[in-house]
Formats: sequence, C-alpha cells, structure tokens
Amino acid sequence: MGSIQFERVFFFDIDNCLYAPDLGISPLMKQRIYAYGREIGLDENEVVKTCGQYYRDYGLSVRGLIKHHKIDPAGFNEKVDGSIPLEDIIKPDPQLRTMLESIQTRRWAFTNAGIDHARRVLRCLQVEELFEGITFCNYEEPDFPCKPERESYDRAMAEAGVSDPQLCFFADDSAKNVDAARRLGWTAVLVSPQINQINDREIQTIHQLPEALPQLFR
Repeated sequence: MGSIQFERVFFFDIDNCLYAPDLGISPLMKQRIYAYGREIGLDENEVVKTCGQYYRDYGLSVRGLIKHHKIDPAGFNEKVDGSIPLEDIIKPDPQLRTMLESIQTRRWAFTNAGIDHARRVLRCLQVEELFEGITFCNYEEPDFPCKPERESYDRAMAEAGVSDPQLCFFADDSAKNVDAARRLGWTAVLVSPQINQINDREIQTIHQLPEALPQLFR
C-alpha cells in the first residue's frame, strides 16, 4: 500500500523487550559467558570483571573476546547462546501477537544477538512470521557493529529498506540504545519494569506500546 502508515517501520529489540526480563535469561547468559571465559583461559578471579569491561567497551562481551582472545565465534555461539534452554523458559505470548498484528507499520526485529538466538526467541513467542526480517549481530563478521553504534542503526535501516529516520519507530530495553535512536531522529520507546508512569517515551512492558503510540494502532 502507498499510505504513509505502511511506509513506517517499527524496529523491535528482542531480548528483555519482547519478553519480560524476570524470565531470567540474562543471568543465564552471563553465567555461560563467564564459563566460556574461564574455558579459554581467563583468570578465575578476573573473568567477571574482564567480561564486564568488554561489554562496556565494545557493547557486547563477545566483541572483546574476539578482539583480544581470538575466540572462535561459532564455538562461542554454541556454548553460550545455543546452550540456553529457551524453549523451556519462553512461552507463547498471545497478547504480544495480537499487539504486533494490530500495529499499522511494517515490523522488523533489531537485536544485538546472533541470528540463531533471535529466531529461537521469536519462535518460542510464536511471532517469528510476523517480522519481515531481522537485523542481528554476525559474530563471524570482523568488527561487526552493534547497538548503540550508529552503524548498527544505519544497517537496520538499509536492510529494512527505509531511508527517512522519521519513518522509523523503535522499542528497546536499553536506555543507551533508545537514546542513540532518538539522536538519529527515530521515534523510540524505552521498555523497562522500572518505569513509574507510562508515556509516549517509556513503558513498563511491550504490551503497553499501544498506550504510548496509539496513532500506530488500529
């Protein structure tokens, strides 16, 4: 259709955004990252500090591990992302599906995770086919970009086929990622249980998105 509403693209983060953070997937991920760090020889007493520093410096711990320790990205993916029993933790979310189906934009997933993990989460939620595509972090790509780096947002726009930032909408659980999107001219909403009052910039759960941006929903 040629109407402006369907030229718009809504970019959805996945982890801790499409599902609640209290499912505990992030702690499981950290445990596996630390275990992997010990496996490749990081000091037992420094592994948490080192991986945390890599996360702060590079946006993802795996980027620091690749840069400084020359790890095998496929091995990391298998032992970290691929080892988490997502299917036992994340359940189908009919409310999420209904919300996504009612939004009057194109839908695109935009994640710092790898493609396999991203697809597994979307399948668990039973919403995978609702997204036109996924912009993800390719661990095999040298110096791959990730949010909140501008190159990551530029890539998402290019892959989704949208050039005007005013046509871009975004939801993410990271304030840094949301702020970066806003600086580029995107309309961005922070999703966090710590939010005290729902408004057009902040919501507690993704299910509240129609309350924040009612103009996008039928």
